[in-house]
Amino acid sequence: MATQKMLKFVTIGRQMPEKRDAASRSEDFHEIYREFADAKAKEQASRCSQCGVPYCQSHCPLHNNIPDWLRLTAEGRVQEAWLRAQETNSFPEICGRICPQDRLCEGNCVIEQSGHGTVTIGAIEKYITDTAWEQGWVQPAAPLQERPESIGIIGAGPGGLAAADRLRRMGFQVTVYDRHDRAGGLMIYGIPGFKLEKQVVERRTRQLVQGGVEFVLNVDVGQDISFDAIRGKHDAVLIATGVYKTRDLDIDNAAAKGVVRALDYLTASNRVDLGDEIPDYEDGELNAKGKRVVVIGGGDTAMDCVRTAIRQGAQSVKCLYRRDRANMPGSQREVQNAEEEGVEFVWLTAPSAFAGHVTGEAMLAQEVDVDGLASVGSVRVQRMRLGPPDVSGRQSPEPIEGADYDEPAELVIKALGFEPEELPRLWGVDGLEVTRWGTIKADYQTHRTSLPGIFAVGDIVRGASLVVWAIRDGREAADSIAGYLSGAARVAAE
Repeated sequence: MATQKMLKFVTIGRQMPEKRDAASRSEDFHEIYREFADAKAKEQASRCSQCGVPYCQSHCPLHNNIPDWLRLTAEGRVQEAWLRAQETNSFPEICGRICPQDRLCEGNCVIEQSGHGTVTIGAIEKYITDTAWEQGWVQPAAPLQERPESIGIIGAGPGGLAAADRLRRMGFQVTVYDRHDRAGGLMIYGIPGFKLEKQVVERRTRQLVQGGVEFVLNVDVGQDISFDAIRGKHDAVLIATGVYKTRDLDIDNAAAKGVVRALDYLTASNRVDLGDEIPDYEDGELNAKGKRVVVIGGGDTAMDCVRTAIRQGAQSVKCLYRRDRANMPGSQREVQNAEEEGVEFVWLTAPSAFAGHVTGEAMLAQEVDVDGLASVGSVRVQRMRLGPPDVSGRQSPEPIEGADYDEPAELVIKALGFEPEELPRLWGVDGLEVTRWGTIKADYQTHRTSLPGIFAVGDIVRGASLVVWAIRDGREAADSIAGYLSGAARVAAE
C-alpha cells in the first residue's frame, strides 16, 4: 500500500525556517531566514490538507496552484513543483520572500482556521524556486517563433518586468524604459536587502536581457524622451511606472532639516548596500547612525524604515502610528521582527509639529541647517483615541485634548504612503484619462487605457499596492497586448 505523503498537520507542527537571532541580523542587510533543508521542506509541505476548496489559492492574487506544488514537494518531485509554480507566477522566488503571506495564502489556510497552524507556504515557495535556480532549471526566454511587433514598457518594476517576460516568451520584441540606473523599481531601491537581497532581483534582470529584452535605463519620460516618441517607436505601450510621489504632513516645520521622505531614505540605504557612493548618506542626512529616530506611519514601508535604522546603528528607533496594533496595515510578522530587533512602537499617536535643534554628538553627524531651515530636535506627539467607524468600517483616530508631549529626535522619517504623479501633465499627453485620485483609468481585465494601443498596470492604476498584484497585472496585460496586436495583424493582412 502506498504511504500517505500528505495531511500530516495533525502529527507534525508548523515550523518556519530558522530565523537568525536578532542581535546578529541587526548588524547586516542579509535576509533573516535561513534556507529550508530538503527534508524539512518535504516535511512542512506534507502538512497540507489538500482541501477540496483551497482558500490559499483563491486568496492569492495570482491564484497559484499551491496545493499542487506542496504535494509535489512532499513527494520529492521538486522540479515538477517548480514547473507548476512558474505557470502562474513570473517571479516566485521574489513572492516567496516578500509577499505578506500572513494576510494572503497562509492567513486563509484551512488548517490555520482549525487551529493546527498554517502551512509555511512562502518558505516552501522560496525553497522550490531557489532550488530551481541552483539546478539550472530556470531558463531565459527562447520563443519558438519571433514576431515583428514591438512593445515599449515604461517602468522596470514588478508589473513591467512580468509583462516583459511574458511578452518576450511569446516572441514579441520588448523594450523597457526606466528612470533609474538599475531595473527592478522598488524591488531594488525600496525594499531592503534583509527582506529581498538584491542579487535575487538582478539575477532575474540578467535573465531577461539574455532572453532578448532590451533595457533603456536612466531615461526620464517627459524629460529625456517624450511619450509620443516612445509611442511612435512601438506597436503598443505599457505604462507600469508605479507611484513615487509621497504623501506629506500639514504641520509646523514639516520641511525641517532631519525630516526626510521614506523613499529617499530607503533608496539611499539600498544604493549604499549595492556599493554606490551617496553624499547625503555620507554627510549624515540620510543615515541613522547614532541618532534618535522617529518613523511616522504603520505600513510595510514604515517597517522597512525602522528596521533599516536599527541596522544603521541608530541610538533608538520609535514608530508612531495613529491607530492601535490591531488596525495597523503593515504585516504583523514584520512588526514582530522589528520588535525583536529593538524597535519601540508607540500606538495611538501622531505628530503635530517638529521643533528644536539637534545638540550633542548627533549634531556632529549632520549639517546645522539646509537652506536656512532649522534641524529637527524633537517631535511634538499628539496622543489619539479611536472614535466611531468611518465609511470604510475602520475606527477613525481622534486627538485627545491636552495629551501631547515632546519626543526627542534627530532624524524623522515620513512613511505616509505614496500617490501617483500627474503623468498626463508631466508627459504632455492629451486624452490619457485618470481617476479623481490621479491613477490612470484602465479596464480591470484588459488593462486598456483611454488611448488606443496604450495599456497600464500596477500601482499607477491600483494606487500603492503589493508586488504580487503588479505581477498579476503585468501578466494579464501581456496577454491582452498579444491579443490586441494579433487582431491588428489580422486586420492588416485582410
